Amino acid sequence: MKKTLSVLGIACLLGTVGCSNDASHKDVYEESGHSINVNNKRNELYNEKQTQGVRNMSNDFGYVRHQKSPVMGDAHSNGRPIAMNREQLAHVISSLGTDLPNINDIATLVTDQEVLIAYDTDAQNRNRTADMVKRTAMSVVPRYYHVYVSDNKRMFREVENLSHLDSTSRGSRHLVDNLIKEMKKSPQGAPMNASENANGETPDDHMEKSGNNTGKSDNNMGK
Repeated sequence: MKKTLSVLGIACLLGTVGCSNDASHKDVYEESGHSINVNNKRNELYNEKQTQGVRNMSNDFGYVRHQKSPVMGDAHSNGRPIAMNREQLAHVISSLGTDLPNINDIATLVTDQEVLIAYDTDAQNRNRTADMVKRTAMSVVPRYYHVYVSDNKRMFREVENLSHLDSTSRGSRHLVDNLIKEMKKSPQGAPMNASENANGETPDDHMEKSGNNTGKSDNNMGK
């Protein structure tokens, strides 16, 4: 009798483990076959309504683990491109900026490749303040972004005027480039490193822009 109970107990235990493994496998490899392991994957990157309650999600560490799909040719992320919420990035940059000393007001615009920041300050050292604001933004956005800052109060309205545009708006690139030229008349801080200037630009970036401008001129001449 004892032997029979032991056998039944082992069988139940194995069944439980098997079910657990199946459930775990199903949870890890979802429809796409790619795994994702996060603290709470239902929570969005930024959601003020979820910062209160039993668990304060703002105190949690962020953790994500991806494993390559065992299915050959399976598309990454269910075939959806990874996209950033630029308004959320602008919110974070502006929030961090107002925490800096002598920064009274700050407006941030995030495009597809630049961050444009207008700020008001009562600091005496304009270049050092510009460097702090710029590096704060650099710490938030992907490294290929370029950051431009200005303590000219007129830039607040100029930055806001571009906020209704997007990457596909007609003439948006021209308007952004013109505003960047105006903002660069203000201090931009120190160079980021030996290969990047104060805005995070490299010589290759300048060559690329020059090539694009040349192409536009050629096209205009051909018309």
